[in-house]
Amino acid sequence: MNTKLTPLDREACLRLLSEGSVGRIAFMIDDGPIILPVNYRLVETASGPLLALRTRAGGVIDQAPTTVAFEIDSIDPAHEHGWSVLVRGELIHAENTSHAFQDRYDPESWLTDRDSWLLIDPFAITGRELPQGDPVWPVRPGEYL
Repeated sequence: MNTKLTPLDREACLRLLSEGSVGRIAFMIDDGPIILPVNYRLVETASGPLLALRTRAGGVIDQAPTTVAFEIDSIDPAHEHGWSVLVRGELIHAENTSHAFQDRYDPESWLTDRDSWLLIDPFAITGRELPQGDPVWPVRPGEYL
């Protein structure tokens, strides 16, 4: 059985973020915390990585406060293995939404009517992994011989 979480370095976190397209954004609203699924794209820029999102103009995510968290993960219960990446950062409304911007930053939303462009500028990117343990045999291996 696994009992120890292993930290993921920044490069591993960025690799996992670049491979994904769906995550969850979390922030505080009047009634308390809220967590919502979103399509995203990791974009490497000269000043560092950014997460790009598109949302419905005027919707709850579009009106989120500037400090947000974003998370992706993968869990394999059969092998007791999993990992998660947490991004904490500042939510910025993109002003430049030219065609060149859209080509580079478009997270290819699964929903229509998503015309508000948002960027998360990370101030912290962390991750952790529960390494895969030994295989769990349903019976003793010698019983097959």
